[in-house]
Order: sequence, then C-alpha cells, then structure tokens
Amino acid sequence: MRHSIKYILLVILLAPLQLLAQPPAILPLDTILQRIDRNNVLLQSYGLKAESYKYSAEAATGWMAPMVGVGTFMTPYPNQIIMDGRDRGNLMLAIEQDIPNTAKLNAKKKYIASQANVERANRDITLNDFKAQAKRLYFNWLVATQRIKVLQENERIMVMMKKIEEVRYPYNQSQLGSVFKADARIEENRNMIRMQEGTIAKARAWLNSLMNAPGNQQFEIDSLYQPSFTPSASYDTAMLASVRKDVFKMNESIRSMQLNVESMQKEKKPDFRIRFDHMYPLDAAMPTAFSVMGMVSIPIAPWASKMYKNEVKAMQYNIQGMEKERAAMLQETQGMLYGMQYEIQSMQKRIIAMEEKIIPALKKTFDATFLVYQENKIQLPAVIDAWEAQTMMQMNVLDEKLKLYEMIVDYEKELYR
Repeated sequence: MRHSIKYILLVILLAPLQLLAQPPAILPLDTILQRIDRNNVLLQSYGLKAESYKYSAEAATGWMAPMVGVGTFMTPYPNQIIMDGRDRGNLMLAIEQDIPNTAKLNAKKKYIASQANVERANRDITLNDFKAQAKRLYFNWLVATQRIKVLQENERIMVMMKKIEEVRYPYNQSQLGSVFKADARIEENRNMIRMQEGTIAKARAWLNSLMNAPGNQQFEIDSLYQPSFTPSASYDTAMLASVRKDVFKMNESIRSMQLNVESMQKEKKPDFRIRFDHMYPLDAAMPTAFSVMGMVSIPIAPWASKMYKNEVKAMQYNIQGMEKERAAMLQETQGMLYGMQYEIQSMQKRIIAMEEKIIPALKKTFDATFLVYQENKIQLPAVIDAWEAQTMMQMNVLDEKLKLYEMIVDYEKELYR
C-alpha cells in the first residue's frame, strides 16, 4: 500500500514535466488561415457592426411618440367683464399622433439593412489582407528554416576543415592564419543562423497576433510545405467581378445607394396626423365638446419637392460614377494579373535553372577542390572560395524562392482583393 501511494505521488509530480516536454504543435498554413478567420478580433468587429444595422433598420419603422397636452381653450383674461356664462371658456385635453407613410418606412428600412452587406464586404477585404500577411510570414519562416539547414551543413564542413588545419599545423603543412580564418567563417556562419532564428521568432509572434493568441505561444510550421502557383485559365471581367471582394463591396454599395434612391423617391408620398381635443366647459350649463382633426402633408409642393428631387438626381449620378469606377478597376486588374502571371512563370524558370544546373556545377567544383585539399595540394583559402561560391548560390536560390512566394501571395491577394 505504501509503495502504491509513493507511485501515485511520483506520477502526479512528474505529470507537469511531461506536459512541458511535449513538442510544440505543427500548424499547416490552412489551419492558421482558419484560426485568423475565426479568432481575429478586428474581423469580429465587422460582424458586430453588420448586426447593428439589423436593429437600426427595425428602428426606422417606428412611429413618433404621441403628444398629450392639457390647457385652456377660449378662456378670457383676468379682470374681463363676462356677459354670459359660456364666455368663461374651457379646460382642454389634447392628444396628437403623427402617422408616417408605411411605404416610406419600409423603403428606409431596406436601405439601412443593405448597409450590413457593405460591412460584411469590408470584413472580407480585411480578411484577404490578413491572409496575405499571414502567408508572407509563413513563407519567410519556411525559407528561414531552409537557410538554417544550409548554414548548418556549411558549419559542419567548416569545422571539419578547421580540424584538418589544426592537425596539419604542427607538421608545417598549413598556416596558423588558415585556422583563424576558419574560426572567423564558423562564427560568421553562426551569426547568420541567429539572424534566421530572429526571423522565425518574429514570424511566430506576428502569426500569433493575427490568430488572437499570446505572442510567445510556441508552435512550428510544416517545413515540407511547398507553395504552388496555379494560373487562372482567363481573366475576363465577369470572372473577376465574381471573386474580388472589393468589387463585391462596390456592388453592395451601389445596391445600397439604389435603395436609398427608392427611399428618397418615396418622400413624394404624404404623411398623416390626427388630433383629438376634448373640452370641459367652466360653466356647468355648457355641454362638453370635442374636436377631431386629420391632417395630411403635401410633399409635391414645389418648395418641398425641390429637396428630394435633387437628392435623387445627385445619387443617380453617384451610382453612375461608381459603375464606371468598377469597370475601370476590373480592366486594370485584368492587365495586372496577366503581367504578374508572366513574371511568376519567368521566376520559376530561373529558379529551376539555378537548382538543376548552376548549383550542381558549383558543388562539383567544391568537391573537386576539397578532394585536392585533402591531398594537401592546395591551401585552405582556395577551398573556402569554392565553398563560399556554392553557399552564396544556395542562398541566392532561397532569396529567389522567397521572392517567388511573395509574388504568388501578391497575385492571390490581387485576384481575390
């Protein structure tokens, strides 16, 4: 029994250490994008704003509160000679209610409710920007990881060459300066690794921020992920209009303005008002009396119709301007996407040539130079030159890959902006 208790206590004490020892989660790019869509605080604000228009639209159909008044009616001033009892006047209770035109209220309700779609379109545009930002950070992290692998291999080679120099030096087969030079190259290589680790830490913190997670939360990315580019079959304006978020927003803005035009046109319809007055005579011989009055506005009067007629014309011209702006936007995007596609395809061909022809040739040069160095026929500086040429080209390829990935991000952002 005592041993069992000790075992249970040991398990309880070691459990937190086992949790701490768990490796950080690996998040694919799609998972990060989904978390941004679901958790980002700024994106949530757009949904709340869109929801607010629902209640604003309902509020637009409300009526004005009724007016109730109490006072006197036809009451003489003090110190007046009253010839007849009926001249003493009345106490009056008045109730008045404005009755708005139902067609006006419904048109205004539709206009206000339509603004929620504009707000949702703003959310889609912001989400597209956030996705592009997340992809850039992810690809920077991915390339930084690949750079670290290259630098670690370089360090292994340099350490091996340093050891060879240290073995040869006592026998006067190498120079002391070569050992120091190897040391300098090794430390320089380690500084480059530290710089890439800083890039990774920065990308992790920013991605956490976009996902609404603590900035220091640990996770890793899928280091085997390979960004791909799939060009669209065509870039006709109809296709672009169906996928671009800013065009959708403009369509919703135009639709909302059209509903506002309809709402403003309803201003030519009359509004109504009803008033009921009840009089209590101050002379008991007089009968109680009432008054009922119905009133209607006349919005077709020239001095009244001038306002809504000119507002309608102004909004119609504004709609036409927005339609022209939409057409120009689609035309400009079409040419831009074709240009970006050709640039990406050209970059892909350059990278393939560098990976399949230039780097293998430099690697063969380095291997041949290193073989001669092992036979003690050349000095270390010649090997370092060959190694640096190969390393520089490997780094150039990774730089070009990062440019390619960012070009793909820009292409996708522009396609779905």
